[in-house]
Amino acid sequence: MKSDAFRVAIVTGGGRGLGRAMALGLLQNNFAVAAVDRDAAPLEEISAIAREHGHAATLLTITADLTLRGAAEQIGTQVLARFGRMDILVNNAGMGLSVLWPDRWMRPVRFWEVEPDQWRLFFKTNTDTQFLMSRMAVPHMMRQGWGRIVNVTTSLSSMLRSGHAPYGPSKAAAEAMTSIMAEELANTGITVNVLTPGGLTNTSANQKAPFDRAKMLQPAIMVPPLLWLISDAASNVTARRFLAVRWDPSLPPEKAAAVAGAPVAWPTTGSEAIHPEASAPTR
Repeated sequence: MKSDAFRVAIVTGGGRGLGRAMALGLLQNNFAVAAVDRDAAPLEEISAIAREHGHAATLLTITADLTLRGAAEQIGTQVLARFGRMDILVNNAGMGLSVLWPDRWMRPVRFWEVEPDQWRLFFKTNTDTQFLMSRMAVPHMMRQGWGRIVNVTTSLSSMLRSGHAPYGPSKAAAEAMTSIMAEELANTGITVNVLTPGGLTNTSANQKAPFDRAKMLQPAIMVPPLLWLISDAASNVTARRFLAVRWDPSLPPEKAAAVAGAPVAWPTTGSEAIHPEASAPTR
């Protein structure tokens, strides 16, 4: 089935947690969605929900391991075959520390205890997948003259805090890449922004966290800011990061964005650097 009636969103890590909430939120707001996950079972659950609410025709589920060579291109082929276009990419796929270290809440892992293969796995999952999926999708968006890329990173404190290697550095790299992507895609009709929960969230990645789950952030908080970021109203919003926890749905979206948003990455930290191209003679 090909459809021009909907904008088409790809959501990686779309089977559970934040990705599931965003995929379902998009479906409920008349977007076609390709939900990608490495596991089939959570995608089957989303399919059942979509059928129950009359969204089966606008949902494509793709079981794929994004760390494997060629996975991004195979996903793109399936999306185009089903919907004929791709407009929105939500780079949500990732892994948390608890995947390898379930007891890390009680016994944090120090960087010298991390094996090189473990370090590389976090970057393959949290950083490389963002690059590969964006690299695949951008040429299609550029031909359309319209596109939205939303990268899910993490709070700055989680990037820097003791006991958060290699998760923090892999997410910091994804944040830096977002800034580069936004600058290089300026004036193309494609925006690139970061959206992150802004605190400990009730997902399977934090399943063994010793906290009251009811007091954690709930994944659905990602949906209101996401819907605004991918709208035409946010056409001039790029290279920004948004904390979903600070988004107030009772405010007009532009005002909510002003409260919840900040420049992506660390522009003020690096502003004192001297770039050779800035002082090169012009011709």
